[in-house]
Amino acid sequence: MASHITIPMVDLRPEIEAHWQEYMEAIGGVLRSGQFILGPNVEAFEREVAGYLGVRHAIGVNSGTDALVIALRALGIGPGDEVITTPFTFFATAEAISMVGATPVFVDIDPRTFNIDADLIEPAITERTKAILPVHLYGQAADMDPILDLARRYGLKVIEDAAQAFGGEYKGRKLGTRGDAGCFSFFPSKNLGGFGDGGLIATDSDEVADKARMLRAHGSRKKYYNETLGYNSRLDELQAAVLRVKLRRVEAWNVERRKIAGHYDELLVACEEIVPPYHASYGTHVYHQYTVRVLGGRRDEVKQKLAQAGIETMVYYPVPLHKLPPYAHLGETLPEAEGAAGEVLSLPIGPYLRLEEQTFVVRAVKEALGA
Repeated sequence: MASHITIPMVDLRPEIEAHWQEYMEAIGGVLRSGQFILGPNVEAFEREVAGYLGVRHAIGVNSGTDALVIALRALGIGPGDEVITTPFTFFATAEAISMVGATPVFVDIDPRTFNIDADLIEPAITERTKAILPVHLYGQAADMDPILDLARRYGLKVIEDAAQAFGGEYKGRKLGTRGDAGCFSFFPSKNLGGFGDGGLIATDSDEVADKARMLRAHGSRKKYYNETLGYNSRLDELQAAVLRVKLRRVEAWNVERRKIAGHYDELLVACEEIVPPYHASYGTHVYHQYTVRVLGGRRDEVKQKLAQAGIETMVYYPVPLHKLPPYAHLGETLPEAEGAAGEVLSLPIGPYLRLEEQTFVVRAVKEALGA
């Protein structure tokens, strides 16, 4: 990170300092135990996170990407199948579909929530469609009821990409628990983040859970008795120990994120060229990102001026997936996703961001726009 940055996009240091002793005790306990792979902390974390989410099973894996790949395979998605998803997400969403041999079918987004537009899914269903993969982008729920209704009517599976939405809710239920499987990432910057990579599959299905546990361990239920080709994808003990400490606080951290987002909303209310995040009435947003739209073609200009002021921002995502080389051959035009890619800008957010820092960010935004 450049030395002139005074407000980073994500600053994990205040949280680490606040809970340093607990983290060191958790890590030290693992080191002294001599157990580092699929040990008691992984078992305890899986049990605790399943209880938090309200599902029967939680299967720890080594990344959110692997969670998607393994969940797709556990649900029988493979070569020749189509999976309907959003083009406005991190590459891993579509990459996972392609990695199991299936084809991602992109439909456009709701310009308010940035999530898949449920009204556009049905026309995209074909005889090859086997699943729908909605993404709860930036911590905001996709509209799940119409998606689940379509899945029931057409006999489709639903895999929720909740990598950015741990702790978020849809009509009172945690995200990642309404479909056949929910996939989470514990990348350090996430609302529940480890000190390295990690991921999780949540499901109420005994069959899906059994297959996922087999696939994460080289396709074996019993060591050296491999039944299929699988992966070396196991959440390790050190990450599980850290995540157990953090899981006890993630709800409070999400409350703080919503408070900080509310402060941003208030501070930006008179800025006509900024559209603050939309908060859908059916869900509880957990603001993994506070993402605004900068109107008038000025997004990149604002980003550059904020950087000059020492404020780090990010564009999630500058190119929708259907325009990237692996999928450009599809020749699709999805105007809402393409429009969002040219306007979105994520401002610094986190449970330890101070109000004076927010005020400085917003003042810099207004100055960049000449307001």
